[in-house]
Amino acid sequence: MKKILFSIFCLLVSTASFSTGVIVLEGIYQGKNLYIQNPFGSSGVGFCVQEVRVNGNVTTDEIASSAFEIDLRNFQFKLGDKVEIKIIHKDDCKPKVLNPEVLNPKSTFEIVSMSVEKDLTFKWSTKGEAGKLPYSIEQFRWNKWVKVGEIEGVGTAELNNYSFKVVPHSGKNQYRVKQVDYTGQPKFSKTLDYMSSSPVVTFSPAKVSKEISFFNGDTPIETMFEIYDQFGNIVKRGFASTVDASTLTKGVYYLNYDNKMGEFIKK
Repeated sequence: MKKILFSIFCLLVSTASFSTGVIVLEGIYQGKNLYIQNPFGSSGVGFCVQEVRVNGNVTTDEIASSAFEIDLRNFQFKLGDKVEIKIIHKDDCKPKVLNPEVLNPKSTFEIVSMSVEKDLTFKWSTKGEAGKLPYSIEQFRWNKWVKVGEIEGVGTAELNNYSFKVVPHSGKNQYRVKQVDYTGQPKFSKTLDYMSSSPVVTFSPAKVSKEISFFNGDTPIETMFEIYDQFGNIVKRGFASTVDASTLTKGVYYLNYDNKMGEFIKK
């Protein structure tokens, strides 16, 4: 009986000694290595981390230390390659990844070319991307940059081509693209100028009861617009030839349309 109990005890001890936890990190290779803070196990014997795997392969890094580096250069990654790291550790302790942000996509694009084609397609080419991030397409209107669309970036270092259909206002137009990565700091392209032959837009009436209409001469025309109240709050925006103003309260409003800024009174 004692032998049986002793065998069960040894089995429990053996099972506990092999109980492990796993930290999984997924991201994009940015050319930088990871640093790990590696405490002792709760018994005080041996370090916490037992094994590190990168994309399924066991690393050759020296992990029997209070701090160590996971050297991703050993795996011949290219910038933008996907990376999965598994840090296998004892269950009674937990290592700390000191710089996990190095696996986050970073905005590194370089503009190769930009143009607006005859069919009003805004095209741009990039190189040097290091991870998928969306591109915001912006147009300069009404003394500010306005977002007009968004496209997902390819995220690879080679040449990437993008296109987006734009709606120019009359006269000189300006376009650019923007990315924002984990740092929260936007990265902008250069500005592209484009001269449009779009017709000049006007609006009426100046004193509104039901709706505002946009015209080129006597012909109704669609245009991008924004309406602000006297406190600077936006109350309507869109792309149309008429705007329902019947629900607006009485007062002064400011109207951005085409490439112009005006105002009207709601009766």
